[in-house]
Amino acid sequence: MPNLVQELNSLDFSVYIGGPLQAAVNAQHAASMSQVSFIQEVGFKDDGAGGKELRYVDFTYDKRVPNPAFDANQPIGPTNQPFQESKVIITVPFLTMLTIPALRIEEVTIDFNAKLTSTETSNVSSEFAGSAELSLKVWKVNFKASASYKRTSSSGVSTERTYNLAVHVRAVNDELPAGLDRILTMLEDSIAAQ
Repeated sequence: MPNLVQELNSLDFSVYIGGPLQAAVNAQHAASMSQVSFIQEVGFKDDGAGGKELRYVDFTYDKRVPNPAFDANQPIGPTNQPFQESKVIITVPFLTMLTIPALRIEEVTIDFNAKLTSTETSNVSSEFAGSAELSLKVWKVNFKASASYKRTSSSGVSTERTYNLAVHVRAVNDELPAGLDRILTMLEDSIAAQ
């Protein structure tokens, strides 16, 4: 009979358990590098001198603002209006308008089941056959006898192995790192209206 404990101990758990964990670590690393790459490619542009500068987006719109030359004591007319049209340009850092990818693996569950079943069979069969013959002639007796015995035995061992591996990964969109959040807050403060 096989030693099932020894066979179970021979399984390489570093592959079955460590493999999915290593894949999760690599995925987390790739997600972090994707975030860095996204910020560099989308948030910055070449400054023409071999460096990088922050990418801004300008919005232009018309806005009604109070007229500083309005005289409330004068009648309202074409030259004396309480409001005047003003063109406003807002310059916004591009990164503050985007959702920056921040994928984080929150949980990895690895279910590994090993089922080893061993069956031992043994068959023994016996056969006995015999025959006898007696003949009498005058003063002479002939006797013949024959016998046979046959024993057959067979045994076998069969082992069934079943391995199941289920990996559950739960990823969430993480909060921005504190440093990146501070930078984006400073960039929001740099939004200027002209």
